Amino acid sequence: MKQALNTDLLIKEAKEFCDAQSNLYHAELFGVTDGKAIGTFVEHLFKEFLSERYNFADGNSASGLDLPSVNTDIKVTSIKQPQSSCPYKDSKQKIYGLGYNLLVFVYSKEDDKEKRTGKIEFLSCTYVSADRTADYQTTTGLLNIIANNGNEDDIYAFLSDRNIPADDVTLRNMAKDILENPPITGYLTISNALQWRLQYGRIVSLDENVPGITTIVKYDR
Repeated sequence: MKQALNTDLLIKEAKEFCDAQSNLYHAELFGVTDGKAIGTFVEHLFKEFLSERYNFADGNSASGLDLPSVNTDIKVTSIKQPQSSCPYKDSKQKIYGLGYNLLVFVYSKEDDKEKRTGKIEFLSCTYVSADRTADYQTTTGLLNIIANNGNEDDIYAFLSDRNIPADDVTLRNMAKDILENPPITGYLTISNALQWRLQYGRIVSLDENVPGITTIVKYDR
């Protein structure tokens, strides 16, 4: 009987998956340059890898997550520009996090023209817990204001200046909530759009040990 997947096992298997893929070529990847197609390929490949060993709920449109049983979404992005998008649900996500964990694979790709195959090398892989998925500059700015005896007006002004997508009443209520319940530092860069644009440069280059962030494959180039 297969074991139930949990976070510790997910991190362990992500490392094994990255190591295994470093020596494998795939005919399906030859000549493919579209990042979304590569991301989908890797996500499916990793889920198949996991399903050989573990029981877990697969993602669907209702959950919006690739691995809902461990509250985790898989993100696959090129080292050329490590970023992706995710659905916008609430403006507070930029302050308190997305509400779910991220498993971020960052790759480079090369083709073997003679064999007509492509290979993915994972240069970085990081597990980011839900409470670290907020925006870095927004959370550090808010924490600095609170540390300097800031009040609701100061926080409201900051949120307005940061173009947090919300009306004035919502921003006022958020300012009150933030003063009563300060965020913790997030490590993503989140840009406003119809969908959030997530950028992962900070976690790729992270050298310090941060609770809630697990470096599975360390970027060393």
